[in-house]
Order: sequence, then C-alpha cells, then structure tokens
Amino acid sequence: MAENVRVRFAPSPTGEPHIGNIRTALFNWLFARRHGGEFVVRVEDTDQERLVPGALEAVLESLDWLKIDWDEGPRVDGPHAPYVQSQRLDIYKDLARKLVDKGVAYPCYCTRERLDEMRKEQQRTRQGSGYDRRCLHLSDQERRDLEAEGAPSVIRFAMPTSGVTEVEDLIRGHVEWRNELLDDFVILKSDGFPTYHLGVVTDDHLMEISHVLRAEEWLPSTPRHLQLYQALDFEPPKFGHLPIIMGPDRAKLSKRHGATALLDYREEGYLPEALLNFMVLLGWALDDKTEVMSTDTIISEFSLEGVTKSSAIFDREKLTWMNGVYIRDLSAEELADRLLPFLGRDLPPGLLPVDRDYLVNIAPLIQERIKLLSDAAGMTQYFFEDLPVYDPNMLVQRGMDAASTHPALQAALEHLKESPSFGHEHLEQTLREVGQELGLGPRQFFGSLRVAVTGRTATPPLFETMEVLGRDRVLRRLSRACEVINQLI
Repeated sequence: MAENVRVRFAPSPTGEPHIGNIRTALFNWLFARRHGGEFVVRVEDTDQERLVPGALEAVLESLDWLKIDWDEGPRVDGPHAPYVQSQRLDIYKDLARKLVDKGVAYPCYCTRERLDEMRKEQQRTRQGSGYDRRCLHLSDQERRDLEAEGAPSVIRFAMPTSGVTEVEDLIRGHVEWRNELLDDFVILKSDGFPTYHLGVVTDDHLMEISHVLRAEEWLPSTPRHLQLYQALDFEPPKFGHLPIIMGPDRAKLSKRHGATALLDYREEGYLPEALLNFMVLLGWALDDKTEVMSTDTIISEFSLEGVTKSSAIFDREKLTWMNGVYIRDLSAEELADRLLPFLGRDLPPGLLPVDRDYLVNIAPLIQERIKLLSDAAGMTQYFFEDLPVYDPNMLVQRGMDAASTHPALQAALEHLKESPSFGHEHLEQTLREVGQELGLGPRQFFGSLRVAVTGRTATPPLFETMEVLGRDRVLRRLSRACEVINQLI
C-alpha cells in the first residue's frame, strides 16, 4: 500500500445525491481513514447546462449528516485549492494547448448537425462508430480559414489507432481495451470548459490522488484517461471500480425499489450510523455473517480485498431492520434526543412543545417496536393529549357489554385513586386483584383499561404506560371513559 494514500470524491452538482453517489464517497473515505491518508472533496461543475441550484449544498449536507469528513475541499483550506473545476479553467486550457502542440490533440470544427448526419450514416451503413476524424486531417490553411470565419471549435484527443490500453484494476483485476475501437473524444468544449475526461485527469494529477475509486460505470472511460496520462507525462493513479447497485429484481436501482435522495432517508427517520453501516454492505463484507458494525470497526477492517465484483443489491427492508437494531442500542436519553425533532415536526401544534424529561420516560416504551424515527408521533401522540379520542364501543371487550364495562372501569378508577404507589408493578398487582374480584379475565379487563387510558387497542405494556402517563392523566382518562360508557347503557 502506498505510504501516502490520497483519494477523492468528485460530485457533479447536477441533482440531489443518492445512495450510489454517497456510497462512492463512503468507500473512498473509509479507504483513506483505514490507511491514515487524506480524503479530498472536489466539485466537478464543468457541465454548466446541467447545474442544479442547491445540489452542492445537498451533497455536503449529506456527508456532514453521515459524519464523512474531508481533509481538503469546500469549506476546508488545502494546498491544492481551488477545489471547484470552474475556478480552474486556465489550467485545463493550458494543458489542452500543450496536447495540440504535441500533436496528440486537435481542434474540431464539426457542427452538431454534421455530427448527427455522420452518426446516421454510420448507422445506415453499419460501418464504424464514433468520430470519423475529419478535422484531424484538415490542412493548416483550412484551419486558418475556419478560424477566420469564427467557427466554434472543440479540442479532441487523438487516440492511438492500434495496440491495447490495459489496467490492473484493484477490484476487477486485469482489464484491456483495443485502441482502434475507441474514438477521438472531446477534452475541451467550445465554451472553454473541459470535459470530464480532461478535468478529472488534470485534477487527480495536480492534487496528487493516489487511488481512484469510482463507480463501475466509469470503467469504459479508463483507457481514455490512461492515454491522457501518458500524453501529458503524468503518472497515473491506481484504479478501482466499485460494483453497481441494483434493486432486488436485479434491475438498475430506481425509486420503485425504494431508493430516494440521500437526505430523504434522514427525513424518514433513519439514523446516519445505520445508513452508513447499510451502505458499506453494498459491495463490501467483513465476512459471511457479520452485518451490524460500528463505524470504528468498519474503518479498522475495511479493505479493497473485501469489495465484490458482483452487483450489490439494495434491500429497503434490510435497511429498515438495521435501523431498528441501531435504535434499540440507544440509551433512553439518546433516543429521546433523536425523537424530539420528529415529534416537533409531526405532532399537532397544540401538543407542543414536548418536554424532554417526559420523553425520556416514554422512549423505552416504544424502543423495541419503533423502526423509523418518523413513526414516533403516531406511536406516542396519546402520551401528550389531554384526553384520547376514540369510539366508545372500543371500550367494550368480547364477552362484555356496556353494562358490565362501566362498573369495571369505575372500580379501577376508585382503586387507583387510593393507590399508595403508581409504579407499574404495584399497578399490575392492584388491577389484577380488581379484575379477579369482578370475575373478569385479564384480556377483558385490561383491554378496556388500555382503550380508556390510551384510546388504542395496541400499546406498549399497559402498566408501564400508565406509570409514565402518571396518576393525574390516568385518573382523568378513566373518569372520562366512565362517562362515555355510561352513555351506551
């Protein structure tokens, strides 16, 4: 392993970051942290027509949320600034001119219409593909004439017409391409901005990137990049191409598989540490059985040898399960702090603000059942209401009627008024005895009590819930339930 590992994540701010984008950032970050190296964030904004306002901020916010920190890049000073390609245009223009002077690149004046006709003809005759090198063979006079006319031009790189370009990919092994099958590609556009190919090669060299770990979709670009490195007399980095992420049906990952913008997972109530753990398993494994791991463990164990060549499968159900595992591992105080923003967002305004100390007592009651923090409001709203709202018929359990339900609730109310303790153990003992005296089974008696004090038929353990609700709330709700059921008699 190189002594000085330097890797980069180079997003294009053309949309919101998704799992695939940030998985690439994660693997680079883990590789850097595992080897004591540097992780660089660089903004590739040369496709000016596709830039989306706020996209870069969303990328950086996603990294911040996941605690993927960077050593150089936006908001962080470094020796290779600027880290935004649109601020480095003179560098690319200078290198493009050098390649032209060297005879390995040339200006191309072909219009879009001419290129469209060329492709149609190639399709019709089924002969050749890619650029036909027309402008490579222009005479000096023809070039001068076109320049005098003000014809717009791009710069194309002249690929070798024989031999092979090969790479020892850190993940995929030996890969090679026949040069004659690769056309002359554009390196500098007519607006003076570089294409991805020139920009990435230039910046990876000048920023001393040692390893390029990127998505498998960029593998076909590798021979072009290697030829540029050679033409520029730059030492190429080591390449590793990460497996593609697919849905459970083996189709390309999309919204129908449950994939969404990265920050949407935050809004849905996923924990960042759970999502990070899940993402690292999209293409890497510690062994054949370990799935839940702390970030520190992942960093200490991460290696490219553990990255698979085969496609990674995105499983939303597994992510949600893993999120539940992480939630159950939180302390009551930690869980309460995670829940507060969601309750503030989702509870009716009249129930706000939520008292944190009260929430710390509620949190353990839902901790075993909650899988997403966004479920919290629906699971806890009755804790904050003055009186729950429900259909009075819900109070009547199987084998009972309103006439037998009313005295049962009244008896519970009277005993709880006199109860010396409101701890859950004492509540259970007292109310079991009351139920036995009334000749009611626990399912019947406790079912009525549950609806009376929560308005629901399914809740966390009844007596722990009553303890957290507190004597005043429980008595007020039981009293109201007695009034309601009395109306049915």
